Amino acid sequence: MKKLLIASAVSAALAAPTVALAQAARAPTLGQVLDASGISVNGYIDAGYSHADRNIETGTGVSTRVFDSQNNSFALHQFGLSVSKLPKEGFGGLVNVTVGSDAQVIHSFPEGAGGSMFDVTQAYAQYSGGPLTLIAGKFATLQGTEVIWSPSNANVSRSILFGAIPFTHTGVRATWALSDTVSLIAGVNNGWDQLTDRNRDKTVELGATLNPIKPLNIAISGYSGKEPAPLPTSASSGTRTSINATGSYSITDAISVGAEVLSVSQDVPVGGGATTSVKYTGVAGYGSYTFTRKLRGALRVENFDDKDGAKFGVAGTKYREVTATGAYLAADNFEARAELRRDQASNQVFRDYQGAPSKTLMTIALQGLYKF
Repeated sequence: MKKLLIASAVSAALAAPTVALAQAARAPTLGQVLDASGISVNGYIDAGYSHADRNIETGTGVSTRVFDSQNNSFALHQFGLSVSKLPKEGFGGLVNVTVGSDAQVIHSFPEGAGGSMFDVTQAYAQYSGGPLTLIAGKFATLQGTEVIWSPSNANVSRSILFGAIPFTHTGVRATWALSDTVSLIAGVNNGWDQLTDRNRDKTVELGATLNPIKPLNIAISGYSGKEPAPLPTSASSGTRTSINATGSYSITDAISVGAEVLSVSQDVPVGGGATTSVKYTGVAGYGSYTFTRKLRGALRVENFDDKDGAKFGVAGTKYREVTATGAYLAADNFEARAELRRDQASNQVFRDYQGAPSKTLMTIALQGLYKF
């Protein structure tokens, strides 16, 4: 009997670790816990290399680049992280942070000394009830085909038009879903890229999204409000109005095309109660073709008319750019890209490394995108 009890005790002792391991194996992962709670966590790392045949770092000439303004450099462009809980009914919220060299560009006013490489890109509370969704806080703009979140773009570099619209707004926004295919949007905010308002006046936003047929998506948006006057005018405020329309169409599962149109004008005080108006306009076209499950190509062309110098400071200048990007999808969570881009201006606004003027700017870029 004593031997039987000893044998049973030894067997139980040996079985205990196995039972513990089996229980640990059945324990939910962090992802499962978050999914069960309705919390979504995702992000990416965007790192790469870029080289320019003109000097785009010193500021002696014009640079049509938004983020990749390095002459010859490796860079951590973005570490992006989004944490959200956005139920279809009730209260929720989202926080999106960006860390890296691109964060220095997208900072809202006041950006702080030195241009921090950390940016709270979005942070808002949300309420959803039936067809109505309300958000309040800091959120991305309605305008543009391209976005800050790198994996959502087909090219490495951002377009001229991307740098000619706001990045974010701070205020309130309401979206009303009239149907499964039409939504209307209205809001009030501090203005373009302003965490706190530079003046007492507010900016109004209006928009609409349409999906009349499954492969076609259309978005129309407009902003109007007083903003500091752009270059080359004074810092006085005037009414700025921005109208933007984008469309995308999936011809097949492998082929998609898109287009964007932008018009921005601003009233500028000239003294004695009189004002004048400065304006810039642009149009862009996009195409993407998936050759195989792992290979994709993308093409972008655009024209930008900065006739009053309101964007780049050189009046009467038109810009054209063509960008070709190839992507290799090595895995579901990793993508490698290579890009060749050529910009051409109607005036000699670019500068080479010796300071000589030029009408052209050529860049190459390599990018690695890890998504999680």
